[in-house]
Amino acid sequence: VSDMNSECESYYGKENVFVEGFTCPKADSDTAALFCCGFNDLKYCCDDPNSFFPYEYGYMWWLSFGALVGLSVAAVVLLAFIVTLCVLCYLFITTKPRGLDNGLPLRAPGTDCKITVRNDNLTTGEITIIES
Repeated sequence: VSDMNSECESYYGKENVFVEGFTCPKADSDTAALFCCGFNDLKYCCDDPNSFFPYEYGYMWWLSFGALVGLSVAAVVLLAFIVTLCVLCYLFITTKPRGLDNGLPLRAPGTDCKITVRNDNLTTGEITIIES
C-alpha cells in the first residue's frame, strides 16, 4: 500500500502498460507534492497524504456512472410524481360541483307537486307555469 508515502510503487497503467516506480516529489513537479496519490493503475505526486485510493481508476468511473443512473431514475420518478399530483389537483378543482342545482327539485320525498302549463300568448311563445 502506498498511502502516506513518498514512494510510488511500480504499477500497470492504462492498457496494461508497465510504469516504473518513482519517488515524490518528482523533479518536474511541485516541491510540495510529497505524497504518492492516485489509484492502483494511475499514480502521481500530490500534497495530500490521504489521496491514494487502493482500487482501479476505472472503478471510479463505474461508481460515477452508477450514481448518475441512480440520480436519473430518481429524477424521473420525482417528475412523474409531481406531474401526477398536478393532474389530480387540476381534475379535483375542475370537477367540483359549481352549485347546489343538480337538476332535481328540492322537495321532501313523498310530497306531490302538480305543475300546470298555460300558454297565454301564442304569438310571443310565453309560457306561464303554475304550481299548486
